[in-house]
Amino acid sequence: MTKYLLSVHSVEGEVRPRMTDEEMKQSWKEVQLLHDEMKSAGAWVSTGALHEPDTATVVRVAGGEVMTTDGPFAESKEHLGGFYVIEAKDLDAALAWASKAAAAVRHPIEVRPFRVFEA
Repeated sequence: MTKYLLSVHSVEGEVRPRMTDEEMKQSWKEVQLLHDEMKSAGAWVSTGALHEPDTATVVRVAGGEVMTTDGPFAESKEHLGGFYVIEAKDLDAALAWASKAAAAVRHPIEVRPFRVFEA
């Protein structure tokens, strides 16, 4: 089994219809059902949601000196909003999970395999 990162992306300033309370409840229900399905299938490794990009701090080391600056790291309108780490037998299986995740969270999902390093 290969581990894949399913990254949830959002676009700053993107005009999206505001969800009603009922739509928000339904969305959370769909996300929880997806999580349960991933867990029961053995695909679930972890997930996380991130605060807005303006809360980021970037850490760099240059010449042995640590420097911190306000983030985000990349100046972009597209930002990582959250992620799933899953295990899947192949890319097709990972893409199937990503399709379900995109429908549940209502955001684009990027799928990338983790590199495997031998000890």
